[in-house]
Amino acid sequence: MAHIVILGAGVGGMSAAYEMREKARPQDTVSVVSNHSFFQFTPSNPWVAVSWRKKEDITIDAGIYLEKKGIKFIAKGAKKLHADKNQIELEDGSSVDYDFLIIATGPKLAFDEVEGLGPTKHTHSICHVDHAVEAAKAWEAFCKDPGHIVVGAVQGASCYGPAYEFAMIMDTDLRKRRIRSKVPMTFVTAEPYIGHLGLGGVGDSKGMMESVMRNRHIKWICNAKVTKVEAGKMFVAEHNDDGSVKKEHTLDFKYSMMLPAFKGIDAVFGIEGLTNPRGFIVADMFQRNPKFKNIYSVGVCVAIPPVEATPVPTGTPKTGYMIESMVTATVHNIRNVLDGKEPDQQATWNAVCLADFGDNGAAFVALPQIPPRNVNWFSQGKWVHLAKIAFEKYLLRKMKKGTTEPVYEKYVMNLLGIKKLK
Repeated sequence: MAHIVILGAGVGGMSAAYEMREKARPQDTVSVVSNHSFFQFTPSNPWVAVSWRKKEDITIDAGIYLEKKGIKFIAKGAKKLHADKNQIELEDGSSVDYDFLIIATGPKLAFDEVEGLGPTKHTHSICHVDHAVEAAKAWEAFCKDPGHIVVGAVQGASCYGPAYEFAMIMDTDLRKRRIRSKVPMTFVTAEPYIGHLGLGGVGDSKGMMESVMRNRHIKWICNAKVTKVEAGKMFVAEHNDDGSVKKEHTLDFKYSMMLPAFKGIDAVFGIEGLTNPRGFIVADMFQRNPKFKNIYSVGVCVAIPPVEATPVPTGTPKTGYMIESMVTATVHNIRNVLDGKEPDQQATWNAVCLADFGDNGAAFVALPQIPPRNVNWFSQGKWVHLAKIAFEKYLLRKMKKGTTEPVYEKYVMNLLGIKKLK
């Protein structure tokens, strides 16, 4: 009998729990530990931040649905992982022992790395549904007295799609309210060019995204390092391609949303052999940690190097298909070990994304994620907006039903007309 614990109840954690329960032996126990009692569909947070959705529209009670599938749910945050003892110390002083651990925590949001950044200070966030709820309150107040918006992603960020999404969604909402003409907007990003996305670009993402930004009257500053933020004021150093400072900007704003850099969570940070210097989990080709071989990891918490060096640091995104592939490989490999075999399944690190722009959207596929690629495709249209709405409902239904069907393979790939990712 083995106790398999999943740390985290996001897309990766919930999917891993359902797949592990199905794949594990009847005598094995599967548990999920999370610092939140609910699952949130994070891609819908930009909609919450402009009041197109409410929190209850994109969250479900994780415990109810996990326990229906025979999975134990522990709604307590992890204080410290004791990897040498196969034990997780929880914030209330209790602990959970495990035989296998799947780390699926997502990131720690490193707002503290830029002075004045974050929802408790001077900028808003859409990285968590509770942040988006607070952003929505401020948005309603802003729309009554509009002004300049600064939106984007700071140095070290690794998830650029939501920044573009939110810029376009704000633009769409302002046009619906007939006040867009009162709102100058500037996009600030560490990317070396618009449409880089932390992937070195996908297809003609540069030209297409620059065209979208121009059509929506959004100015931009690339190779940007945010040095500090004060109330209503952002200080930005724009860099040349050689890394030297090109220009110093002081941007006044009435509303700002800036995505932060990511780090590993405090509970795992600094464990020698488990994490890299940023606290991300080191994994081999089988999603298994080389030192602690009963620890696997999936999703944003996994250490993946940048696609390329950039003048201002940029990270590499982990999209939904990649996470899904990591989960399937991990579950298969743990079952192999339970049966006395060696891990033999590798995740497919491909990037697939649907980005909503409020009234249309963009989709990209990078196979594999790191160039050179077999598929390098980028497109836009109203169909993406409609597909994102449908996908939200599709994935929430999957999480409620506890099915183990491959969502991205079945839904997104069929939608894009791609039968198999290789």
